[in-house]
Amino acid sequence: MSVLSGISDFFGLDIGSTTVRLVHLKSSGSSKVLAKYAYLPLEGNISLSDAPADRAKLAAAIKQLVEQAQIGTKNVAVGLPSARVFTTVADIERLNAAELAKAIKFQAPSLIPTPLAESKIDWTLLGDSPADKTKVEILLSSVVNKYVEERLDLLEGIGLNVIAFEPDNLAMVRALLPSTVTGTQIVLDIGAQNTDLVAVLNGSPRLTRAIPVGTEALFKVAAQNLNVDEKQAEQFVLRFGLSQDKLDGQVVRAISGTIDNLVSEVEKSIKFFNARYTDAKVDRIVVTGGASVIPEFPVYLANKFGVNVEIGNAWHNVTYAKERQNELAAISNQFGVAVGLAERKV
Repeated sequence: MSVLSGISDFFGLDIGSTTVRLVHLKSSGSSKVLAKYAYLPLEGNISLSDAPADRAKLAAAIKQLVEQAQIGTKNVAVGLPSARVFTTVADIERLNAAELAKAIKFQAPSLIPTPLAESKIDWTLLGDSPADKTKVEILLSSVVNKYVEERLDLLEGIGLNVIAFEPDNLAMVRALLPSTVTGTQIVLDIGAQNTDLVAVLNGSPRLTRAIPVGTEALFKVAAQNLNVDEKQAEQFVLRFGLSQDKLDGQVVRAISGTIDNLVSEVEKSIKFFNARYTDAKVDRIVVTGGASVIPEFPVYLANKFGVNVEIGNAWHNVTYAKERQNELAAISNQFGVAVGLAERKV
């Protein structure tokens, strides 16, 4: 969802539910070189709140982060939480570019959950429809105007120039998967409040879901079942996870019901994907966020689905000094969205 185009110097801004992150890349020939990255934890749930006082706090936090990072540009590509964005795949008549745009606008009201007059839409042509060879397949996204306009006002109010909005999950895929990737990959990111799932076929997202289970739910159920406070529960989950031989398996038993619910939704998503793309078999699952740092969770996924599970590297397309490798690897699972936004072509 571009606001402006033709701008080459900008940074990516990921406004998460608990932390705001930014990444600034510089072009050097065909490479993207890391110039700056920074992050700042957010107080409470201010990024999720519509209250004017909380919006002011969020704006102040973002302004503080940008100033501390000493970013040399005011141009920014901004992520949109996947829970706020509706994304679907649709089949459209095979038409020329101008007629296709008209047809999509005509069909959009039957495809998106909000009135067209109140929504911003964006779409990408994917190729031939797997269901009807006389049609083409598009990936269509929509977001409520009011939400985007409020974010735009907030960011312009602190002197930033928004050049594009993009769903977080699509930016994340750009960072985690090579552009030349073939076959079917599932990208799974457990965030604080939601788990983002994206099914990617031959480099293009074909299915996106925001599953309403995140690390906060795991910490909460662990606190309840272990009779400890949530801070200690968080430490237990992130240290012991699904390890059966740690703390006599108490932690894994405490969170297994919630984990099973999450994995069940992943399984449903894969079945839904396979119902449309009948010849596509999942080749691997790439995990990031909480999915990559909860001990034994990647192994659990590998055993459950019988596929390779890999830890995503948000920096694999980015050039940086060799001595920074350990520093950047330690935060890779937190920076997929910000890196993907910074890598965006506008």
